[in-house]
Amino acid sequence: MDIFIQQIINGLVLGSIYALVALGYTMVYGIMGLINFAHGEVVMIGAMVALFTLRALSGLPALLSVPLALAAAAAVCMAVGFAIERIAYRPLRRAPKLAPLITAIGVSIILQHVAMLVWGRSYHAFPPVLPASAHEILGATITSLQIAIIAVAALMMAGLTLLVQRTRLGRAMRATSENPPIAQLMGVNINQVISATFVIGSALAAVAGLMVSANYSIAHYYMGFMLGLKAFTAAVLGGIGNLAGAMLGGILLGIIEALGAGYIGDLTGGFLGSHYQDIFAFFVLIGVLVFRPSGLIGERVAERA
Repeated sequence: MDIFIQQIINGLVLGSIYALVALGYTMVYGIMGLINFAHGEVVMIGAMVALFTLRALSGLPALLSVPLALAAAAAVCMAVGFAIERIAYRPLRRAPKLAPLITAIGVSIILQHVAMLVWGRSYHAFPPVLPASAHEILGATITSLQIAIIAVAALMMAGLTLLVQRTRLGRAMRATSENPPIAQLMGVNINQVISATFVIGSALAAVAGLMVSANYSIAHYYMGFMLGLKAFTAAVLGGIGNLAGAMLGGILLGIIEALGAGYIGDLTGGFLGSHYQDIFAFFVLIGVLVFRPSGLIGERVAERA
């Protein structure tokens, strides 16, 4: 039971990160019908910018250096997200759907190689952002950093929900998602709404980048690839295009992966170890696509011609 609770805690931490990244995928898909496969690299850029900002501010207390590093990472990621939409995707809005998909993969590869040129191939140790204190819950252990990750992720998901449901920008986003031509006739600036969607998703990606690097104490130029695939799986699991689905899918995928990593050795008689935990995300993806392609909550975005 102690191991089970510990894996649930680990899964909630992982799931909170996956949910933040999945929101970026689902927001873009909900409005444009596009899978932005470069989103994982935006997470990586956020982690790397936060890392080198923290190193530059190493003489400051953590209460000051961490918010400054997060602000720098968010600013850079928002600029990258805006540039990706403006340069790579906007000219292809009326193109066949395969064209922006291939472009997204190309942008992902370009960002990986730019990051490799800027920060190198090496793995970088991420400095601690909180004191290494641990708390016991029913025999399991949770650190202050893990508590902070879950709390911050929950606040950001709640804030995004309020933004979409209660603000003028949120109404414009929902109108654009429902029917872009009619929204434009009603006075909605489609270009601004789509750009804002990329910018908001990139800001969430910056936070997720700092979280995942702080949680594993490491960052490198290739870290966004697998994280992006898992977050995409989480978005599909919950129902891509649906904000609540992305949150639910992220949490569930994190728990499934953590439980799988904890018990896969016992289930296979020691043949597979915890380092095979990545396979669970793809088992989930295959299962969802076969048995429930619309996801757990279901697709709410109307199919466009």
